[in-house]
Amino acid sequence: MPLKDENAEFADRLKRALKRGPKSIETSTELAHHFNLRHKNDPITVQAAHKWMQGKGKPTQDKIDTLAEWLGVSAHWLKNGPPTVKPKKTILGNRKSDIESGASTLTAVEMKLLLRFRHLTEHQAYLIVEMVDQFALEHEMWAGPSQN
Repeated sequence: MPLKDENAEFADRLKRALKRGPKSIETSTELAHHFNLRHKNDPITVQAAHKWMQGKGKPTQDKIDTLAEWLGVSAHWLKNGPPTVKPKKTILGNRKSDIESGASTLTAVEMKLLLRFRHLTEHQAYLIVEMVDQFALEHEMWAGPSQN
């Protein structure tokens, strides 16, 4: 069962990387075509690309390397996801239940940001959330296994 979860998580990361590229790739046919233009070894089939995108399979390391180079992400992130990071101690406490629930883990800067965020219009809030998502994705993609 864990392998199935790993494949699904890989598929999610792959789709996120494909979506943010210069040309958004949405179908397995497009993925296979663009991948095969870049991969120096044997080409992949549309069915293989479909399995990757649906979380039913995961490519070999040489294919992950090609995908990562093409999509401008780290191979480590694409294959394994972001490294696990230990939570920082915050001004509001560091109880395990608080950290897991996401409650009471705000720093002073985060609290200030949240208070200001609440006064934005719906459209402004949407833009900020999209921007933060992009920054978080960039950080997640490039955080190496040695970063804590």
